[in-house]
Amino acid sequence: MDDMSLTSTANETLVEHADAAATDAQQPDGQQPTGPQDAGPATGAQADGRSNAEVGADDASVVFHSWSKQGGLKPLPLAGGQGTTVWDHDGNRYLDFSTQLVFTNMGHQHPKIIAGITEQLGTLATVAPAHGNATRAEAARLILQRAPEGFEKVFFTNGGADANENAIRMARLVTGRTKVLSRYRSYHGNTGAAIVATGDWRRIPNEHATGHVHFFGPYLYRSEFWASTPEEECARALHHLERTVQAEGPESIAAILLESVPGTAGIMVPPPGYLSGVRAICDRYDIKLILDEVMAGFGRTGEWFAFDAHDVRPDLITFAKGVNSGYVPVGGVIISSDIAHAFDDRVFPGGLTYSGHPLAAASIVATQRAMAEEGAVENARRIGADVLGPALVELGAKHDVIGEVRGTGVFWALELVADPETREPLPTPTVAALKSDLISRGLLPFATDNRIHVVPPINVTDDEVARALAIYDEAFTAFRP
Repeated sequence: MDDMSLTSTANETLVEHADAAATDAQQPDGQQPTGPQDAGPATGAQADGRSNAEVGADDASVVFHSWSKQGGLKPLPLAGGQGTTVWDHDGNRYLDFSTQLVFTNMGHQHPKIIAGITEQLGTLATVAPAHGNATRAEAARLILQRAPEGFEKVFFTNGGADANENAIRMARLVTGRTKVLSRYRSYHGNTGAAIVATGDWRRIPNEHATGHVHFFGPYLYRSEFWASTPEEECARALHHLERTVQAEGPESIAAILLESVPGTAGIMVPPPGYLSGVRAICDRYDIKLILDEVMAGFGRTGEWFAFDAHDVRPDLITFAKGVNSGYVPVGGVIISSDIAHAFDDRVFPGGLTYSGHPLAAASIVATQRAMAEEGAVENARRIGADVLGPALVELGAKHDVIGEVRGTGVFWALELVADPETREPLPTPTVAALKSDLISRGLLPFATDNRIHVVPPINVTDDEVARALAIYDEAFTAFRP
């Protein structure tokens, strides 16, 4: 099934995703997860002694949940967590191999991050963005330290969506052009321009912004280009992109916006030469390149930035999630010198009340220091190459329902198929049932469309990977379509 057939029936897909969200939080009555048992008292986080049923019902009665039909929701309540483990109000424990929405890169309740936020809270809890702030400046300095040469400023936002929103705005302002090109298989956020830049089904009910064009990127397993090798896929995808640029009119295009490694869309690591080829196209037509590192950045791929492995230098970099393990809402745009200086004598018409909030900045500082001190990024690279990657390939060879295993670092996808020959995607309700089974066995997975994404914290241990892989194997062994 190609991308267009996946998105052509948006209403049906919305219902499927909503049904999956309602289904996958439920557990069989009386079935206890067999997850990790070393996280400390499971009851330490809830002093009122309420049950899962009570907290879940209370939540669903007053909270309007994302991407879901609201009727009949049964969210799984989490009471506490430590490291790679979380627990619910009934005392069940789970290995968190979703890192929630792929953001708790340093795990839950990391003591250094908690201490950094607490110290800032005791000093200055909030400040308007117009004021200078030492913690904000230090956060920006540490982020720029990881960026390529020639990046000079950081604009802080509240998350990844408004990071992409403001990067698009900057590109349009400095070029005087309007159009933004992005992939069909992509997710860039749920604000005005970011959701229309998104390529998946969520764009279709929300297409109110103008100036957006989509194209197909490389995805050899379901090639749009009749390719049979990574080299063919790369060359043909780049040809398709350049022809799209030419057909749209280069003089009308402000930027090409890409996830360095598409995340929610399927963890599709670009073939060698693709990102550098996109850079060359941008240079030929004087187009800005925005690389979205919201999910892939800060250790997820075993690199500080995912694009570090691909010989490419963008003009703007967006980030969020892993920069502070999601402990406080934050995101931002890392701005190259030429774009930053374009606003030296010109007002940038954008801002946010909480831009560079000191608690968010403190969480960034603490996270970045902890990552460096503990070698967390190097750990993610080693785990991916030596432990998790090989184990997932072995799992894929054992179970026919796994059509392809792909990824890098601690950023992996298992693409599930109903038929390994035709590669027909496993239906969404079936994937939801598999997700529910994994939860019942003591593991929180990340499931989307016909995939299970394996995305533990970047400081995950070999032993935790082994325990998780045993649970995946049990679930796939018991799986009956």
